Amino acid sequence: MALLEVEDLSIGYRTRLGLHRAVEGVSFSLEEGKSLGFVGESGCGKTTVGMSLMGLLPRNGEVLRGRVLFEGRDILSISEEELRLLRWKKISMIFQAAMNALNPVKKVADQISEAILAHSSSVSKAEASRQVEGLFQLVGVPKERMRDYPHQYSGGMKQRAVIAMALACKPRLIIADEPTTALDVIVQAQILEETRLLQEQLGISIIFISHDISIVADVCHDIGIMYAGELVEYGSREEVFDSPAHPYTRALLSSFPTLTGNREMLKPIPGEPPNLVDPPKGCRFRERCQEASHECSLISPAWTELFPRHKVRCIRFERKKGPQ
Repeated sequence: MALLEVEDLSIGYRTRLGLHRAVEGVSFSLEEGKSLGFVGESGCGKTTVGMSLMGLLPRNGEVLRGRVLFEGRDILSISEEELRLLRWKKISMIFQAAMNALNPVKKVADQISEAILAHSSSVSKAEASRQVEGLFQLVGVPKERMRDYPHQYSGGMKQRAVIAMALACKPRLIIADEPTTALDVIVQAQILEETRLLQEQLGISIIFISHDISIVADVCHDIGIMYAGELVEYGSREEVFDSPAHPYTRALLSSFPTLTGNREMLKPIPGEPPNLVDPPKGCRFRERCQEASHECSLISPAWTELFPRHKVRCIRFERKKGPQ
C-alpha cells in the first residue's frame, strides 16, 4: 500500500470575483522512501496541493472534493486536534523562503527544540537540545551556531536549519516547497545533494514542489506536470524527461536552458494561463498550444496510459488509443 494516496482532489479559494478553482481533480500516489516532484508555472496549484496535505490552507481556501489517504486514513476528515498531532510528527514541510520561515526573535535551536517538545511529552529539554545538535550535524551546520539568531545565518545555513526542523520529529513524509528559492547555484546544489543523501539515509518520502524543472529532475523519482490547477502528465523521471508527451511538458523543456551544448534558441511559451474563476471548457492549455484543434475546446481530455507508470491528459493520445 502506498504511503500517500490523493484521489480527485479539488480545491478552491473564495474571492470577491467568485470561486477560484486552484486545483481540479488531482490524483497521485507516493510510495514510502520515494520522491515525487510537481512542476509548473507560478499559480498552477503546486503549493496549494502541498498546503492541503498539511491542513494549512488559508481561511478562504476550501477542499471541494476528494480524499487524501495517509497511511490508509483520510486526513481531510480528521479533527483539527488530530491534524495538529499529525503535523511535524508524521508529515512536515520545508516552506518557501527560509528567511521568512524562522522566527527572527528566537534562537534557531530553540525553535527546533520547540517542535520536538510539542510532539514528544517524554523528552526533556536537555534531550531535545541533544537531538537538535545531532540534526545540525546531519544537515551540515556547526553545533557552535545553535545558539545564534536567524539573522546571523547565511541563506544556505537558514535553509539547512529549516530542513533540520522538518526532520526534527522523524516524519515519514516531507513536503519541500521551493526549498532552494533565493539561493545561489553553488548553495542550491549543496542543498539538493544533502536532501538526496538524507532521503537515502532516513528512508523519508518527499514531495518536491518547484517551478525549476532541472531541480525536480535531479532529486525526484516521479514527476507530475501541473498546468492551471490540473495534473496533465505523470510518470517516472526518465519517462517524463526522455519521452515528454503533453505539449505543455515539451514547451517547458524547450524554454529551459541546458548544459549539453544545444545551440537552438530557447522557445518561450506564448500567452498566459487561463482565469481559474471562470476556467475554459475543454483543455485548459489549448489557447497556448501550437498543436490544438477545435476538438480541444469541446472535450476535457481524460487520462491515457502510455506505459504502466506514464500517463498524459491530451486528446491527441485519446484519438490514437481509439475505442476500447
